[in-house]
Amino acid sequence: MSLIQSFKLVLSPPHRAATPFLAAGALVGLIGRATPWRFTRLLGKAGIAFSAFCLYFFRDPKRTPPPGANLVLASADGRVTGVSLVSPPPALEMGTTPVWRVSTFLSVLDVHINRMPVAGQVTKIAYHAGKFLNASLDKASEHNERNEIRLTLPDGRNIGVVQIAGLIARRILCFVEEGDHLEAGERFGLIRFGSRTDVYLPPGVEPIVVEGQTMIGGETVLAKL
Repeated sequence: MSLIQSFKLVLSPPHRAATPFLAAGALVGLIGRATPWRFTRLLGKAGIAFSAFCLYFFRDPKRTPPPGANLVLASADGRVTGVSLVSPPPALEMGTTPVWRVSTFLSVLDVHINRMPVAGQVTKIAYHAGKFLNASLDKASEHNERNEIRLTLPDGRNIGVVQIAGLIARRILCFVEEGDHLEAGERFGLIRFGSRTDVYLPPGVEPIVVEGQTMIGGETVLAKL
C-alpha cells in the first residue's frame, strides 16, 4: 500500500454507526472545557481522545471489487488466522460435509466494516449469544457471540459468512435481512471493537489465501468458484 493510499484510509469518513460514540465523546469534551476543575478537564481530554479513536475505528473507506463473477472476496480487513476444512454451522443448514473455512481476525486498528464475499441472496440469518473469548482462537467460532449468514448464489450454491465478537467486542451489527439481494463487496455489517469474520466456501471450492496473509475487505480474492 502506498503512502497516499494509507493516508486516504486513515482519513476515510466514519460509518453512521459511529454517531452516538462521537456525540458522547464530544459532549464529555465540551463539559470538560467548560468547567474549572482539574478532574473534569482531564475527563474532557479523555472524551476528545475517545472521539478521535472512534473516527479512526469506524472509518468506512470506499472499496472497488475486482472484476469477475466467479470470485469470492474477503469479508473483512485483517489477518488470516485459519484456513481449514470444517463442517458448516448447523444453523445455516448447509449440510455436514466439511468445507473450507477462511478466518480473518480484525484488530482494533483494522477497518471493521463487513462486506459480502459474492453476489447473491441472504437466505438465512442466525444470531447466537455467547462468550467473548479471544476471537483469534479456533473455539471462538462455536462459543463466542456470533451472527451467521447464509448467502445463496444464482447457481444455487451457498456460502456462509459468520461475524464473531472478540475479547473486547460487545456488539454485532448486521445491516441486512433475509431475502435481501446483495452485490459482491457490498456492506452488510460491523462489529465493535475487535472481532473475527469466517467465510465458509461451497463444497469443492478451495481457498487461494494462506494463514498470515493480510486481507482487504471487498477487494482481496479468497477463492474462485
